[in-house]
Amino acid sequence: MKLKVTQRRSVIDRPQDQKDTVRRLGLHRINDSVIKEDRPDIRGMIAKVQHLVNVEEVEG
Repeated sequence: MKLKVTQRRSVIDRPQDQKDTVRRLGLHRINDSVIKEDRPDIRGMIAKVQHLVNVEEVEG
């Protein structure tokens, strides 16, 4: 199973650790999407910035 992560909100005026987490996920601007493996470390990063991103499970 893979996860499609899409940035939905801006990182402006967010703490630096949240900005870094969004960048480490591979997102750069609103409506950017990336496909990530469904692993515990990725899930943890998503949980930290869940208010800024949308997550969908995809096959593949």
